[in-house]
Amino acid sequence: MNDQHDHGALGDAEYAEFMELAAEEGFDVDDVEGAIAEAGHGPLPVLAVVGRPNVGKSTLVNRIIGRREAVVEDKPGVTRDRVTYEAEWAGRRFKVVDTGGWEQDVLGIDAAVAAQAEYAIETADAVVFVVDAKVGATDSDEAVVKLLRRAGKPVVLCANKVDGQSGESDAASLWSLGLGQPHPVSSLHGRGTGDMLDAVLEALPEAPEQTFGGTPVGGPRRIALIGRPNVGKSSLLNKVAKEDRVVVNELAGTTRDPVDELIELGGVTWKFVDTAGIRKKVHLQQGADYYASLRTAAAVEKAEVAVILIDTTETISVQDQRIITMAVEAGRAIVIAYNKWDELDEERRYYLEREIETEMQQVAWAPRVNVSALTGRHMEKLVPAIETALAGWETRVPTGRLNAFLGEVVAAHPHPIRGGKQPRILFGTQAGSKPPRFVLFASGFLEHGYRRFIERRLREEFGFEGTPIHISVRVREKRGAQHKKK
Repeated sequence: MNDQHDHGALGDAEYAEFMELAAEEGFDVDDVEGAIAEAGHGPLPVLAVVGRPNVGKSTLVNRIIGRREAVVEDKPGVTRDRVTYEAEWAGRRFKVVDTGGWEQDVLGIDAAVAAQAEYAIETADAVVFVVDAKVGATDSDEAVVKLLRRAGKPVVLCANKVDGQSGESDAASLWSLGLGQPHPVSSLHGRGTGDMLDAVLEALPEAPEQTFGGTPVGGPRRIALIGRPNVGKSSLLNKVAKEDRVVVNELAGTTRDPVDELIELGGVTWKFVDTAGIRKKVHLQQGADYYASLRTAAAVEKAEVAVILIDTTETISVQDQRIITMAVEAGRAIVIAYNKWDELDEERRYYLEREIETEMQQVAWAPRVNVSALTGRHMEKLVPAIETALAGWETRVPTGRLNAFLGEVVAAHPHPIRGGKQPRILFGTQAGSKPPRFVLFASGFLEHGYRRFIERRLREEFGFEGTPIHISVRVREKRGAQHKKK
């Protein structure tokens, strides 16, 4: 098994044959190995950035991810849809959860700090705790420290707003928080962020090796029930639990409000993770959308399957599509559950089908179930749909079979000629599963439309129902360029 890990998804014989093929086509061995390793990693580790308002969390997130994406002006009413970003430092990739966008007036400052920190800490492998070094440790900071201690996650203490030597002593005073060395940083100017990120890499686990086969060690398959607020998530879960007369098991030892529910369905125990709305919480007024997106991100990161609920009595919204995009980008198996189906009249059903055709194209490959959380209609179809999505998510195509398929596709449908040249797919391999990740090696740049065509044909040939597919392309360097390198 270890040998397999060394070569991503490829066994020894397959790997040797593949590398021989790569050499014949003029590819650099290191480049090929690098492409397979990059595409074949398991889930990326997650880093949460927490702290009270106005300490510079979003500015720090922008600095970490290397672009201005996180909102840095926390005005009331600003809806923050994305809270998770991908980052890289010193050749290692990880995800960053930004908690900068909540509104402090919603619950009162202390409760709001605690809520956003709880959600983020729950999903994280490590935490960057940001404190304003100029102000020093406040009561709110002390409250977050207690949360961090209870959660037991590795913490990197960031003493922000240290713009020069004079601020170093302010940073040193934060040793008193008992979280170890404070890293003096100016997230605005970038000062000290490199050293802090080195410490982050030490705190984060390595991205796990890609594994193939059945259920991972650690028990039941993990399902996130997600969707926009009031779409019927709680009703669906309660109906499922009640009808199967299941003990809903609350796992102890966590500090957060939502809990993991162990539920028996179709003779199998499943773990429903972080399902928002199971526990009633004070309504967060304007902050509700932000908290919902943070909670959804946390649930998706912990899950293997995302069951996305759509309220069929309302028009499919931009928010529905953003939630779908979040699950697709996270690389989870996906099932779409259209709720309140029994409430539809003929006219609404007609228009809904048109909406599904136009608005749900990005997940046309996902199993669909039409259910009613209220009456329990078609609930028995949920488990087969989840099992289908998991099977697609774990599907592995042997390299020989994949290349025979690619050869046929390229011969029948060659890439369009652009600028007098016609790029060709020379060979490819599946570098990972969960979700399926393919690396194609080509003689030139493959246009986005052609990559989409290849994905469509992969689905027609091999199934992959219920799973996103990631395709990356490596282009062969001109032989002259290779000689120059030597």
